[in-house]
Amino acid sequence: MTLIFLSLYGCHQKDSASPGASAPAKTIITALIWAPDWPEEMLQIAAEFSKENPDIGVNVQFMVGNSVEANIKPRVASGNLPDLVSVNPNAYSAELADQHVLADVSQTAAWNNMIDPLKGDWTSRQSKAFGISGGVATVLMYYNEDMFAKAGIKALPTNFREFLAVCEQLKRAGFTPIMWNGGFPNMLGNGLFGSGFANNVVARDPAWKKKIDDGTLNLNTPAVADIFAKMALMPERGYVQDGFMATDYDGGIRLFKEGKVAMAIHGSWAAGLLLHGNPFETGVFIPPWNAPGKRVVPIVGSETGFAVCETPNKVAAMRFLEFIAAKGFAILQAKRQNISPFRQSTGAMAGDPKIVEYTNEVSRYPVTASPYYSVLPSNSIERLHRLMQDVLLNRITPRQAAQLLDASVKNEAKMHYK
Repeated sequence: MTLIFLSLYGCHQKDSASPGASAPAKTIITALIWAPDWPEEMLQIAAEFSKENPDIGVNVQFMVGNSVEANIKPRVASGNLPDLVSVNPNAYSAELADQHVLADVSQTAAWNNMIDPLKGDWTSRQSKAFGISGGVATVLMYYNEDMFAKAGIKALPTNFREFLAVCEQLKRAGFTPIMWNGGFPNMLGNGLFGSGFANNVVARDPAWKKKIDDGTLNLNTPAVADIFAKMALMPERGYVQDGFMATDYDGGIRLFKEGKVAMAIHGSWAAGLLLHGNPFETGVFIPPWNAPGKRVVPIVGSETGFAVCETPNKVAAMRFLEFIAAKGFAILQAKRQNISPFRQSTGAMAGDPKIVEYTNEVSRYPVTASPYYSVLPSNSIERLHRLMQDVLLNRITPRQAAQLLDASVKNEAKMHYK
């Protein structure tokens, strides 16, 4: 695996001030970070931290590929742990905490300032607080209001049938209805699978989370096959951009901002990029993956966050964690404008007003779902990424994808960690 190494400290840990004298040793911590759209901000945070804490240098390494877990697992297996690491609020990370790989952060100011509804996501079975959320995560449909007006669309769709009608209306008006991230399956999971799972599984079984854990949730069903079928339907009808299987994360955002697609199903974490700096007004609505007559189930949960590993540099890494959750978060918000996970957040720190309003609205729904990276076992996430791409490439059918996902999730339930 290739990692990008960007050092933010001097070449020597000790600088000789004069013969026979030396400065105190400088602690160098390693931070392994998932930052697909904010690497510059992460480097700025590390640099600002080192200015205020000259006794600590930060070596930032950026994760690559399609998932956080795929970057962490080799490091855990080899014992080459970073000092601070991006993690998802899921069973795999919780198990790492219970295995003493991740440190308990419950005594930090960052944990105490995190809003209470998120803390359960970041607490292991042994009651260890294993991380700090990077934000409140939700999934939205961003849309180009100018294109909608030119296509004569008077009302936003409230179910999947109406959504297809809107796509057809946009297509007839000469617009590409929606952007598909075929080259970055993480976003296929967040948007398409996540919305389908919310409305086809979570809406029908209140005990879905417990059943995933104990391996009794049946995913080999027509309802789950329908999740994959909806993914394939959009390209079949010509509703997505040409070459969509090669569209990566940045490329997808660029297509929307340049007015080449009318909609993008994306996360609140991209609000700063998708809402601002466009030559058109941008609106948002809940992805209507629900059937007619059924209430839509929105996605609300925790974003990928930060954890500290049990390494000799744990104390220094805790100081960096505190900085990220305070002054560092303000640096992130200048670009991302997502929903703050912290109690004491005002103005720009709180997030874009349009996203704040949206999140407040969907949080009041009687049934909500978690982001897909919090729902599925970690190995099943990797399996899902391949299954979605195989369906879109017509290598397997939606029904076969449901069967294979079901087998993966049930197999993971038998393993020591998920």
